[in-house]
Amino acid sequence: MIQRTQAPAFRQVENIELIKADAYSLDNNVNLFAINAGSQDLVRVELIFNNVNWNPHRPLQAYAVNSMLVEGTSTLRAHELAEEIDYYGAFLQTDYNYDQSVVTLYTLTKHLKSTLPVIKQIISDSVFPEDELATFIRNQKQKLSINLEKNDFLSRRIFNKALFGNTIYGFSSEANDYNNLNRDQLIEYFNLAYRPNNCTIVVSGKVDDDTISLINNYFGKDWDKGVDLKTNIFNFPVRTGTEHYAEREGALQSAIRVGKISINRNHPDFAALQVLNTVLGGYFGSRLMANIREDKGYTYGIGSALVSLQNTGYFFIASEVGASVCSSAVYEIEKEVNLLRTEKVPDQELALVKNYMLGSFLGGLENAFSHADKFKNIYFSGLDYDYYSKYIATVKSITSEQLLELANFYLDFDSFEKVIVGKK
Repeated sequence: MIQRTQAPAFRQVENIELIKADAYSLDNNVNLFAINAGSQDLVRVELIFNNVNWNPHRPLQAYAVNSMLVEGTSTLRAHELAEEIDYYGAFLQTDYNYDQSVVTLYTLTKHLKSTLPVIKQIISDSVFPEDELATFIRNQKQKLSINLEKNDFLSRRIFNKALFGNTIYGFSSEANDYNNLNRDQLIEYFNLAYRPNNCTIVVSGKVDDDTISLINNYFGKDWDKGVDLKTNIFNFPVRTGTEHYAEREGALQSAIRVGKISINRNHPDFAALQVLNTVLGGYFGSRLMANIREDKGYTYGIGSALVSLQNTGYFFIASEVGASVCSSAVYEIEKEVNLLRTEKVPDQELALVKNYMLGSFLGGLENAFSHADKFKNIYFSGLDYDYYSKYIATVKSITSEQLLELANFYLDFDSFEKVIVGKK
């Protein structure tokens, strides 16, 4: 008979296999990586462009160009581009992050020949019409105005500025930054960055030789190479830990964000520090959630994260709490951080976290697209698949003693930048 009063026993994941990317070079030397997996006739094509030539006097260039790529070419207006893609049941999206700008196509394999020419037009012949730019500026300013009323949005801006200063990572847009945008700036950056010498293509799904050949036909030929680019490289001063308080009259909730510049995926301690982060606030059963949500009832959610960027990494803890308990919540956060520096994580808790992390890693490999995402993480960090072997080995073998050492080295609460927006 099943004992329903007892939780079933769990055991650690033993083996995790990744589908490795096959490397190709197109006729114009663009790097193409393919993840061939899955039985569905579906393919995802990602054209990834590094953000380059950061100019603090024109901070929105890269973002605006990526956002407006689909607003028209010399032969097709925005609605015509959309109709071309929709006709084939395909999906097109553009994404921008601190380090890259991405154009992604999802399509049935049989329609790749019909949809790739549209993508080629977009990344080689976008014209950024004046009327569409005016609409973009108006919409972005309205969105910014709404977001500036949100405490969590403000806390992120203040936190990023405190950590990263006047770099792409620390930049916070103001209405006037949008007013200063013009079409010439967009065309300048588009002609500079959206070129084969700044492009990496990742294709995943049901990929065969015909798929590679088609991509080569459209993106390996007849595409101006472009000029030399300046890679975005930033250095950040050591922060000593400062309090940043932005009072919001009448605030019912306060946004809390604390943390510091840390390490990125290239550092040998990164995987181990991810384990420590998971214990603290990296999943629903974490210590921060157990204390500040479940026990104290100060918030609906709180978490921590270790983020890897191209030039650096950072660690943060974030939550929104009732304004009347803000100081108490900060006290509890500090207490949980300091506990990791003074007491070893119990074996049972560590075993649970290890099992969660390995299971989460395995669960994140459900299809070809997720395998491609894992590849991008290492490729753009200059790493190879050994990184994941070492990650799994670290999660399996790390001890409470090692976590204690890591906490003392990386989690000094006094060195954290501390941001509160609302009321203390």
